[in-house]
Amino acid sequence: MAFNYAQDGLVARVTELSKTYGDGAATITALDDVSIGLRQGDFTAIMGPSGSGKSTLMHIMAGLDSPTSGSVWLGDTDITALGDTQLTLLRRRRVGFVFQSFNLVPTLDVMGNILLPFELDGRRPNGDERAWIDQLVASLGLRDRVTHRPHALSGGQQQRVAIARALGTRPDLVFADEPTGNLDSRSGREVLSLLAAASTEYGQSIAMVTHDPIAASYADRILFLADGRVVHDRARSSAEEISSFMLSMESAA
Repeated sequence: MAFNYAQDGLVARVTELSKTYGDGAATITALDDVSIGLRQGDFTAIMGPSGSGKSTLMHIMAGLDSPTSGSVWLGDTDITALGDTQLTLLRRRRVGFVFQSFNLVPTLDVMGNILLPFELDGRRPNGDERAWIDQLVASLGLRDRVTHRPHALSGGQQQRVAIARALGTRPDLVFADEPTGNLDSRSGREVLSLLAAASTEYGQSIAMVTHDPIAASYADRILFLADGRVVHDRARSSAEEISSFMLSMESAA
């Protein structure tokens, strides 16, 4: 499949992507000839049962794992051709991450955690970047928390810090791995609304791995995986519609 970035507005893509583990009779196929493109500014949910390959797909697209075959592109960069040092720099400068477990540094305060990607890159934010971070802090309701350390924050507040950290460098793509998994339902809804707002208001591209139909209902697009393949690609849907489709997948398995 040929992609034209200017025409298709793709921020990332994989083509004929496969991933296997083990050898011979013990071979496990995690991904089987997957080709997808993620559009600039879209909030995409990646769903599927346990073992469907959704986390493997995210890890490979983020440069955290390598494919057995196929290619992975971030913008115009073929990341399958990059070495470890280049991949580290790419993840630091062009990819953001929001994890289920928050992954904040306990010894740093809120602002220190938000600025961590810049510290790791050996630089300080310039004027425009600092203004953007200040805007994020205000819009995420963290202005009166910037000197607090993670232990003094609620789970929802910690995830807001993680979102600010992920968005701070204006990455090409943010990967969110079950971002509401450790939150109560109210905090989870708030976090999902913030991710959706980052997409609609700031044009941020987001790919979220989730098993939760309610979480997926916040996305512009939902990709369903089963047995390492994309089996369905649908536009924004209600939680009920998503649940119904997932049940039909299980019944057909």
